[in-house]
Amino acid sequence: MANGWSIFIGLAIIVAMSLAAWFFSPKGENQVLWRSSLILTFISCYLMWAITLLAQLHPMIEPRRSDIRPGFEHH
Repeated sequence: MANGWSIFIGLAIIVAMSLAAWFFSPKGENQVLWRSSLILTFISCYLMWAITLLAQLHPMIEPRRSDIRPGFEHH
């Protein structure tokens, strides 16, 4: 089950992967292209995952059931 620490653990993994991409990118004339592409990919995937996870953990709208009669919601 996901909890609040998942965001920070995921961030630590992304930072480690970005550092690995920085140091282990192939040397040559396209080194900057490799580095920036990999790091931007990692960050974009992390942001999409984090936004989706946080939207599920803390929804802005509370779900409502339409098949419950008025007056019996909290029993």
